[in-house]
Amino acid sequence: MEIPGYQRIMLPLLKLAGDGKTHQFSKAVEALGSQFDLSRDDLSVLIESGTQPLFYNRVGWARTYLKKAGLLEDPTKGYFRITEAGKQLLAENPEKIDNAFLRRYPSFVEFQKFARATQKKDQKEDRTDLTPEEVLEAAYQEIRNGLAEELLQVVYNTSPGFFEALVVELLSKLGYGRSLRELARVVGQSGDGGIDGVIDEDRLGLDRIYIQAKKWNPEVKIGSPEIQKFAGALLGRHAQKGVFITTAKFAAPARKYVEGIGQKVVLIDGEQLTELMIDYGVGLTTKTVYEIKTIDYDSFSESP
Repeated sequence: MEIPGYQRIMLPLLKLAGDGKTHQFSKAVEALGSQFDLSRDDLSVLIESGTQPLFYNRVGWARTYLKKAGLLEDPTKGYFRITEAGKQLLAENPEKIDNAFLRRYPSFVEFQKFARATQKKDQKEDRTDLTPEEVLEAAYQEIRNGLAEELLQVVYNTSPGFFEALVVELLSKLGYGRSLRELARVVGQSGDGGIDGVIDEDRLGLDRIYIQAKKWNPEVKIGSPEIQKFAGALLGRHAQKGVFITTAKFAAPARKYVEGIGQKVVLIDGEQLTELMIDYGVGLTTKTVYEIKTIDYDSFSESP
């Protein structure tokens, strides 16, 4: 039997969660496989890279898209449950749920804002006029954006100590501090006047950077008072450079404030934090690598 696409799976998946219980994802895949009357052979078909069963992968994407629309949520790793918005939608008894339908939800529209090549004026998903490279790049950006949002939630759910360890690893990979041991020593110290730690800007210790690391709700917007406090702590130490790292967001007045002060203060919010974690491989593992090759015409040159 033909394995259903992830959009066909959306409504059955939401209905499965409609009982309001917390469901284990792997068991949900089994239940949906039975619902779609898929055989053992169907369920064993792998995606092109051979790293995951195709149906499992498609159920995963259906869950991701429903989450981005705010219809499902993950209370803990490997589990999901329906939200109030999801219950309200089921009460409408929709005939189907697909990407076009989910655009009624602003959070899903925001999620889909990736890669200019896919942003059509009519918001249709017709990619026939795109080159294969453009389609691949657009898909990569969509996967990356989804990963960044999920990663931010995972980071927020960690303990303060674990968050500090992530900050330590990230700063180390960015090239700061003389050693990982030094970073572990200075980051996570009890706040002293708005300072959580001090690190060397380079391996030689020619200059110092003062750190503030705060694990706050990703939906919270940090205002200028918190940044003023941090800048004041820098001033009290005659310091010129500081980095404020958080899982939350920075309000416009906070960003405007740092532009007008004498010190160099860098604000790293949750979005930028996850982007850096992805770029430098912090807390992540590589699932699949695709290589795009082109002909090296120089190797075919017969000239002496």
